[in-house]
Amino acid sequence: MTRVTSTGAPELAADTSGQPLPRYSVTDLNRSIGTLLERGFAPRFLLEATVSRPQLKKGHLWMTLLDETASISAVVWASQLPRLTFTPADGDGVIVVGKLNFWGARASLCVQAIDIRPSLSSVLRQFERVRERLESSGLFDPSRKRPLPECPAVIALLTSSPSSALADMLRTAAERWPATKVLVIPIPVQGAVEASICTALELVAQAAKRLGIEAVVLARGGGSREDLAVFDSEEVALALAAMTLPVVTGLGHEDDTTIADLVADYRAATPTAAIVALLPDQRTLRQELRQRQQQVRQTLRWRVEREQQKLAAQVMLLKQLHPQAVLQLQQAHLQQRLQLLEALSPRQLLKRGFCLVRGEAGQLLRSIEQVEIGQSLRVQWLDGTADARVTERRHEHREP
Repeated sequence: MTRVTSTGAPELAADTSGQPLPRYSVTDLNRSIGTLLERGFAPRFLLEATVSRPQLKKGHLWMTLLDETASISAVVWASQLPRLTFTPADGDGVIVVGKLNFWGARASLCVQAIDIRPSLSSVLRQFERVRERLESSGLFDPSRKRPLPECPAVIALLTSSPSSALADMLRTAAERWPATKVLVIPIPVQGAVEASICTALELVAQAAKRLGIEAVVLARGGGSREDLAVFDSEEVALALAAMTLPVVTGLGHEDDTTIADLVADYRAATPTAAIVALLPDQRTLRQELRQRQQQVRQTLRWRVEREQQKLAAQVMLLKQLHPQAVLQLQQAHLQQRLQLLEALSPRQLLKRGFCLVRGEAGQLLRSIEQVEIGQSLRVQWLDGTADARVTERRHEHREP
């Protein structure tokens, strides 16, 4: 309901509760809206969106941020633009660190982007684009992977410094193989820092021979997959492929795979795992050495025992071939033969009461057929002989 004032202008009635409606000018209304947004909305927030039509105007980067059903304008002021590590292109998925800007003069609202990072979908698309370009060149071929040195004297470690990942790697290196010298090359590991990483790799390659570097570790600890986007760079991949030294990568977490991992000679799941893969474990080697020492001692003991047995056999043979031993052996043989001869001697028969009968010529007579009547014989006993003459012959008949 309205009523007419004394001036003839209509006066708005009160609301349903009887309270009069607030009255604003346009300036007051827009100022109140701005105050409401400042008080009721987070001063900073994260916004996930897709970039549309980014363009520079008077040094400022303007763009539209989209999702499936809505859009909002966004701006990066010229003073903030040089600080960005990632400049989005049309269609890139991004995560924006921003705050709301509301201009009261025209009731215009936009997002002021303080930082912009690629979203996971954008990072993965970039990964696939670079992978497709490089795969045909053979940089991912397993046949080009070089073996890692067994006990490197010096390694170059490229990572951010200081960082917890660096501290873990240095501690692991000292525990596993303190004889290896670790040269730490500090590098940026996030944002548009491809040029810095490539420069560091080139410097390592140039100084490798002079410093005795035998392997390179490229590492970055933790972070999201989006934070590893720099290692999907084609420039970094080509710099790694040009290295004359074996390269080990330990980037992010176990599930993260970057283009640098595909080009490297060995991809470790984590930075610490990269050191484990490259350096031997002194505790394990000590145990292996102790086992080998025991094996060598056992082998030597067996060999000494075998040689002692051979020596004992040779000594026994020499003793057997000694002239005195040979003489004793011959004497023993001779004694055995003498005993045999003695056993077979006719004297043994004579001792038992037998006698020997010989003819006139002294021949031994073994049969009655050799004896003639009237023949002179000589009979021999053990203790003497006697002469006899044959007066009669009698044949002894034996049954067949």
